[in-house]
Amino acid sequence: MSDEEFEHGHGNDAGGPPRIGAQLRASREARGLSLAQVSAETRITERHLELIEAGDFDALPGRTYAIGFAKNYARVVGMSQADTAQAVKNELAMEDPRPSRVIGEYDPIDPDRVPSSKVGLVSFIALILLLGGAYAFYATYFNPGAELESLTAAERRAAAEAAAEEDEGAAATASAPAPSGEVVFTALEEGIWVKFYDASGAQLMQKQMAEGETYSVPADANGPQVWTGRPDALAITIGGQSVPKLAEDDQVMKDIPVTAEALLARGESPAAPAAAATANE
Repeated sequence: MSDEEFEHGHGNDAGGPPRIGAQLRASREARGLSLAQVSAETRITERHLELIEAGDFDALPGRTYAIGFAKNYARVVGMSQADTAQAVKNELAMEDPRPSRVIGEYDPIDPDRVPSSKVGLVSFIALILLLGGAYAFYATYFNPGAELESLTAAERRAAAEAAAEEDEGAAATASAPAPSGEVVFTALEEGIWVKFYDASGAQLMQKQMAEGETYSVPADANGPQVWTGRPDALAITIGGQSVPKLAEDDQVMKDIPVTAEALLARGESPAAPAAAATANE
C-alpha cells in the first residue's frame, strides 16, 4: 500500500482527528523507526503491523489480538497504551456490522400470497447460510483463539501478555497510580539545544540533540533541571508512558524540575511561568 493510498483510505474521517493506525505510524516515523525495527521489538510480524497502521483490524485474528498488538506497538513508539487500546475498541465498535433484514409478511388466508415450495426451500437455505455466517463472525469476534493457527508463537505470547494486562486493567479507575520510572526526553526536530543540570548547578548534559535522539535523566541526580528554548520539540516519557510537553510553543524555559514527580505535577496544574534567560546568560 502506497503512502498516497494510506492517506486517502485511512486518514482523517470527515475532517476529524487521524485514526489510531495513522497516529501510530506517524509516531513511528517521528522516532525514525522502520516497521522491521518495531517488529523486532514487539515480536509482531510486519504484515500485522501494516494492517494496524492501515486500521484494518478486521483482518487480524480477533478483537483481543487487535487491541493487544496495538498496545505493544504504542509502547514501542512512546504512545499511551491505555488510550491506544480504547481507540482500537472505539474503531472496532464503529465497524461492527449489525445487518438487518426485512422479511416480508404473508397472509395465510390469501393463497396467492403464500410462497411456493421452491421459494420456501430457497429461503430455508438462505437462512442456514445466514446463521452459519453469523456464527462464524461471532465465534471469531468473541473467541479469537479460533484463528490462532495464523499467528506465530511469539505473537501468541505477545497477545496473551497484552490480554492479561487488559484484564488486570479492566477494574482500574481514574484514581490509578501515576506512572513512575525513568524520565526520557526525545528530540522531535533536528538541532534542539538543551542543557540538563542538578540542583547544585553541576551539568549533566548539554548539546544540540539530533531528531529522534533521546536522553535519560539519571535516576540518582539531585534535583535535575532543564534549560531549553524549544520545549515544544521535546517529547517526554516516564516509565515508557507519554506525559505532556513542557510547553506547546517555542519559548525559553530555565530551571524547570524534571523529576517524575515534578513533571506529573505540571500535568495536573497550570504550568509555572517560564524563567526568561537574561542577556548575560
